[in-house]
Amino acid sequence: MKRTGIIAVGLLLTASSVTAHHSFAAEYDSAQPVTVSGTVVKIDWTNPHIHFYVDVKNDAGGLTQWKFEGYPPNMLVRQGWKKDETLKPGDMITVSGWHSRLEMNGAASRLVTFADGRKMQSGPPAGTGGQ
Repeated sequence: MKRTGIIAVGLLLTASSVTAHHSFAAEYDSAQPVTVSGTVVKIDWTNPHIHFYVDVKNDAGGLTQWKFEGYPPNMLVRQGWKKDETLKPGDMITVSGWHSRLEMNGAASRLVTFADGRKMQSGPPAGTGGQ
């Protein structure tokens, strides 16, 4: 009985560490670049990666919400990003990156272009596929 409990705890710890961080190639497809433009709705400035959500007009005239994963907050700060200043709900942006293998409207962000033309890197550089 004690051995079964140890095995169960070991499996739980292994499962939680796998979901804690992931490989780029497991979650995103570097052969499927994506670029969308829309309005920022929400930003989760959390570790291990930020996530931000963008409402994009779809072909039917409605809105589709895209979820983007970016660099960790500390990497963004080193590149000049400021929490609650650089990217805010209501901002009109264009985001380019790589499509998610898991979510139809999900992607890893690479570059954010703001309405005034500024461009800021939000994920791995072009050509690396994030790997």
